[in-house]
Amino acid sequence: MTTVDRPGAPADPQAVPVAPPAHPAPAGQQPAPVGPPAAPVGPHAAPVGPHAGPGPDGAAIWPAGVTYQPVEPDRFTRLVLRLHARAPRWAVPLAALGCVGVGMTYALLSDPTHSDPDARPTCLLKLLTGLDCPGCGGTRALWYVLHADLPAAARHHFLFVFALPFLAYLFVAWAGNRAFGWRLPELSLSPRVIGGFLALWFAFSVARNLPWAPFTALYV
Repeated sequence: MTTVDRPGAPADPQAVPVAPPAHPAPAGQQPAPVGPPAAPVGPHAAPVGPHAGPGPDGAAIWPAGVTYQPVEPDRFTRLVLRLHARAPRWAVPLAALGCVGVGMTYALLSDPTHSDPDARPTCLLKLLTGLDCPGCGGTRALWYVLHADLPAAARHHFLFVFALPFLAYLFVAWAGNRAFGWRLPELSLSPRVIGGFLALWFAFSVARNLPWAPFTALYV
């Protein structure tokens, strides 16, 4: 039997195919890439992977080769973004400070500590049920704080007077960092601390409505 008539050896199923050698590119040209083309990269590239191509029933899960343009913001959103980009750093803290000032001015001008005996409560819960809500007495407590009468302020809303220094420091630290780049020590408030304060606030709201002494002293 000659070499031409001799059968060849069976192909190995585990053999790794070897790519043919690449021919050198002429001068001035980039060599042709070897192998499959790379997948496009970017936000508008066609998706590849399990979501590309036909699904189990033969229907296309994601249309191949289709690109989607980003949604353009509406006119109002563009206006807000433009104003935010052009506004100085102190604009937002100044607006927040203005809101605080409006609240203080209202408390000073309205004088919630004096009202007619037959005047109806401004709190909806107290008007309907006669019970103090968790915020009842807060405006009067603020009025007394602005007049440097802390015992009377604590009498009307003890938790408000207790939390006021912490709220003031948080505002000063945030506004100073935002407007002037101050690096004040951060007041760490963990979820456990916030949960404990809310639980204390709830207990205070229940205790001030109990009809027994000494809880009756907390009723406003």
